[in-house]
Amino acid sequence: MYFKLFIAFMSIAQNKKAFHDYFIEDKYEAGIVLEGWEVKAIRDNRANIKEAYVIIQRGEIYLIGCHVTPMGAASTHIRPDTIRTRKLLLHNEEIIKLIEKVERAGYTIVPLDLHFLKGRIKVQIGLAKGKKQHDKRDSEKEKDWEREKGRIMRSHNK
Repeated sequence: MYFKLFIAFMSIAQNKKAFHDYFIEDKYEAGIVLEGWEVKAIRDNRANIKEAYVIIQRGEIYLIGCHVTPMGAASTHIRPDTIRTRKLLLHNEEIIKLIEKVERAGYTIVPLDLHFLKGRIKVQIGLAKGKKQHDKRDSEKEKDWEREKGRIMRSHNK
């Protein structure tokens, strides 16, 4: 007998606005450098990546604007910085590929999802191109049509 191993991840925070504002071309899984109090706070669902963005600096990739609210029982000898810059961990080939796309092809990198994977906290980042206003309207019309189709199909099945 063969058993398939499904590695599901548990989402902590999502950036749904990124899918509205950008065409996501490619997705990457990145580790994130965190302090101890941040890990505890993220496990307690105290993270937000809605206003976060990713930058490339000196050949390294950083997450800026990710808000992690410290827990009340945090240690007294540290001063938590809720929106500090956090380094993202990727393979060197992935970093080089991202740098090339961002600098030459006009892409941007956006955080899509903060989640647990095998007990570790990971960030899914997306290589994205910005949508124009008419693209956003077209996407909205498409979603509405899909929703309406689902309603019609459900009413016919009854």
